Amino acid sequence: MPPLRSPSTVAVKRRCRVLLGMVAWVALGSMAHAAGEIERGAAASRNCLACHSFAPGQHMTGPSLGGLWGRRAGAAAGFARYSEALKKSGIVWDERSLDAWLRNPAALVPGNTMPFGGIADAGTRADLLAYLQAVSAGRVAAPGLKLPDLKQAAVASVVTAVRYCGDTYRVTTGDGRTHLWWEFNLRFKTDGGAHGPAAGKPVLVGNGMQGDRGAIVFSRPEDISAFVKRACE
Repeated sequence: MPPLRSPSTVAVKRRCRVLLGMVAWVALGSMAHAAGEIERGAAASRNCLACHSFAPGQHMTGPSLGGLWGRRAGAAAGFARYSEALKKSGIVWDERSLDAWLRNPAALVPGNTMPFGGIADAGTRADLLAYLQAVSAGRVAAPGLKLPDLKQAAVASVVTAVRYCGDTYRVTTGDGRTHLWWEFNLRFKTDGGAHGPAAGKPVLVGNGMQGDRGAIVFSRPEDISAFVKRACE
């Protein structure tokens, strides 16, 4: 029986190259899968944008989701509309707690006020979690809500007077026009944020598919009573 021979240097190098290639292929496949998860999660996150921004500190109906990973529930700085149930839950947002929250918020924190029924599909939740973690870590850009700057509103939208008579509001704007609104279709809102109107210069904003609804946005509540006068022509 011939003696066993050690593999040649060339053969060893060839095997190493093959193994390294396989490892690289697997690694690239894993990275692509992770990128795919984040991409699918970004698409799924569009459903969140009706109530949330992913930009840090930009709060809407719900708190900003920027920097969510690792944050204590009910603790986003500057957001004042948390339910007591969520603030007292003691939850820290991580993969496990966020998956349970996305699956069924009411079951995880009974009495919370988030109007969201949950995501039944585990794959969609996993994709969304991958995206949330990437946003929190700064690996992907966080989309924010692009709000119009009402301080720069056109003269034709700046309100100079509001008169109320019967069931009608007569709203006069800076261009001298008077707009008639059925009282039920005109809302009064306030926006004291950076994009809100200047003090004493409320802005008329159209709303509704038929153009029959609108809102006057004031910078502060006291401006409402200062502008709205009961007067009939």
